[in-house]
Amino acid sequence: MDPHVTEWLNLAIRWVHMIVGIAWIGASFYFVWLENNLDRRKPREGLSGDLWAIHGGGIYHLEKYKLAPPQMPETLHWFKWEAYTTWLSGIALLMVVYYLNAELYLVAPGSGMGATTAVAIGVASLICGWLIYHALCESPLGQKPGLLGGILFVLIIAAAYGLAQVFSGRGAFIHIGAIIGTIMVGNVFFVIMPGQRSLVGALKAGTEPDPTQPAKALLRSRHNNYFTLPVLFIMISNHFPSTYGSEYNWAILAALAVLSVMVRHFFNTRHQSQKYAWTLPAAAVGMMALAFVTSSAQISSTPGGDHAHDEPIAFDNVYSIINERCTVCHSDNPTNPAFKSAPGGIAMDSPKQIQQLASRIHAQSVATQAMPLGNITKMTQQERDLVGLWIAQGASVN
Repeated sequence: MDPHVTEWLNLAIRWVHMIVGIAWIGASFYFVWLENNLDRRKPREGLSGDLWAIHGGGIYHLEKYKLAPPQMPETLHWFKWEAYTTWLSGIALLMVVYYLNAELYLVAPGSGMGATTAVAIGVASLICGWLIYHALCESPLGQKPGLLGGILFVLIIAAAYGLAQVFSGRGAFIHIGAIIGTIMVGNVFFVIMPGQRSLVGALKAGTEPDPTQPAKALLRSRHNNYFTLPVLFIMISNHFPSTYGSEYNWAILAALAVLSVMVRHFFNTRHQSQKYAWTLPAAAVGMMALAFVTSSAQISSTPGGDHAHDEPIAFDNVYSIINERCTVCHSDNPTNPAFKSAPGGIAMDSPKQIQQLASRIHAQSVATQAMPLGNITKMTQQERDLVGLWIAQGASVN
């Protein structure tokens, strides 16, 4: 496919994905907040609570029924298209970016895996992720939310570890995000919406609604709420090679998921009590600890320690490596047919450009080895070490 067409497909789908994703996340956050902040002290008969709020210059009064009102209201607003279009646009983006360029973005360098096999594994992971999750929720574990949450966390991180063995770091991360996103939309399609339809159907028929379906829907809705922040991190993670490019990327993802859930829990409970107020500062300390750990790993990846007495690396040698391994893509005129212009606007055609990008080259190609993408130019470890040593010596181009 023409790289210009691919770029604009990527842009258009990503923009749609963001728009509808914001709508879905906003609705999810609002209704969980609403549920957590209902005044349940002296509810009117038939209600489980109510809430007064002010926004945009107006005062609102919202009421929640214990199960359903005596009769169907004339107008009832449903929330479903946000979830479906977020998932559909996300899958389209996965196909355009990762599946159409599997050798570049998806397959782990040196794995020898074919693009078709990699795509098949990716699709199978989405299907299996939903089936396993749904089976666990429908099992007796569904009555033990804490234990269920712990088991789900372990399984998701196990999937991250497994996918990191066959996919690139970026490919593994994005598929964990896609698995969680599939679980979230599966909750809406297979549990939340059927539960709401049964409730409305009972109202129309004048029969007593089944309370078990709304209870299941509420549990799945809460799952979706806590899944949101880890998924948002995964969506932006491809900009940060110290996370997905690390040898322990699965463990970094696990830590970030825990910190994300802690932040979400703070916002879910902060109006009820200060019992979990500690989770926000703890998450901040955790982020700083992760930054320190990943920084130490990058520093240790530079050959040696004191380079003052090492033989100076001639820039001509580095320039030759960059030209052979990097400017295939990162050039004003890339020779790689997948790109019409330098990815991210990062070109390495001149010595000055290379010198200015030295720290980024170290992060991407030496410390994490996330670049070249899929190692399509077959950059060797010896070449990475030489570039790293040149950077450690001051990245001189003279």
